[in-house]
Amino acid sequence: MKPTMLFTPFRTAGVFSAALVLAGCAAMNSVTSEVSSFGEWPAGRAPGTYSFDRLPSQQQRAAEADALEAAAKPALEKAGFKPAAAGAAPDVTVQVGSRMTRTDYGPWHDPMWWHGGFGYWRRGPWIGPSWSMSMYASPPRYDREVAVLIRDRASGKPLFEARASNETGSALSPTVAAAMFQAALMDFPKTGLNPRRINVPLTPAP
Repeated sequence: MKPTMLFTPFRTAGVFSAALVLAGCAAMNSVTSEVSSFGEWPAGRAPGTYSFDRLPSQQQRAAEADALEAAAKPALEKAGFKPAAAGAAPDVTVQVGSRMTRTDYGPWHDPMWWHGGFGYWRRGPWIGPSWSMSMYASPPRYDREVAVLIRDRASGKPLFEARASNETGSALSPTVAAAMFQAALMDFPKTGLNPRRINVPLTPAP
């Protein structure tokens, strides 16, 4: 097993742009995620306006942070939030993050990976023993997660946190990330049962 951490929650890493190429989901038409959400959104409070808040590590990777925020934006707007006007103070700030772990499975993970055996081959009148060995390796698996943290801008108090995760045979693409963010915010402002399974149809990236 060879796990490789590519993303950590609330911190984008240098591989998000590479994941744009590794879509791997052309045959899929929906994404199912395990969703958990937490917080106490004030009763009667409207979603209001928002702006993204980046950690210092995200600020150093602006292009990757831009891509991640672009994937989260449709989900935020579907939940009722609107981007704050340029120069205006938002009602809330939003931090987003993603994580992806790739696991490569070798033949030794199967106790029967040694598929060799003894047999016989015949050529003319002679009969003799033969031996053969074959090996195989399973395709890699990807553990993917996106996370959203919404804070009150004035007080800095966390109001709502949500995560969506799944495991599949394809890397995290912008289209999949957008669907996972939508799953994470599907029940906003409710928190619901943790974890719960939410299925979201895929919408091709523009």
